[in-house]
Amino acid sequence: MSAPLVVVSGPSGVGKSTVVQQVLALAPEVWLSVSATTRKPRPGEVDGEHYFFVSDEAFDRLIKDDQLLEWAPFAGNRYGTPRGAVQEHRDAGIPVILEIELEGARQMRKAAKDARLVFLAPPSWEILEARLRGRGTESDESVHSRLAAAAVEMAAQGEFDDVVINTDVRLAAESLVAFLHDIR
Repeated sequence: MSAPLVVVSGPSGVGKSTVVQQVLALAPEVWLSVSATTRKPRPGEVDGEHYFFVSDEAFDRLIKDDQLLEWAPFAGNRYGTPRGAVQEHRDAGIPVILEIELEGARQMRKAAKDARLVFLAPPSWEILEARLRGRGTESDESVHSRLAAAAVEMAAQGEFDDVVINTDVRLAAESLVAFLHDIR
């Protein structure tokens, strides 16, 4: 039997990365899958650590060669989960956590039927908007695009196995760690 796989999704700005980093601090045995993306790196992001930053042509090859468990366009770029690394870790008994967008989570429901899908929700719409604007890394156009996508994502919460409201990073992370242990 493969090790547990937890898929975390939620709107941009909800704190997915922050919560997942706390999960890794609380449960260092968990491996975080690194996604491939056609997005350009943000300041401080490292290729192979935060994402695998690839060209559109390289991403097309990954799709054609069936090397992605899931992939989806988001905010003008494409993101995907490399199949091989996830399976290698699970086969080795290492729990895996994925941090992906809604369309990818939907694909994971089909690609890995034993995955536990968790929706990370904001405490309120106003807090989500404030977090997005507070990043300072997005243009107004990008914030509006991400908020429009967030409305769609929030409406899809019922498709997930669990919903965790991110009112406190540590409590949200502890919930995810519990899910990883419940699956075992």
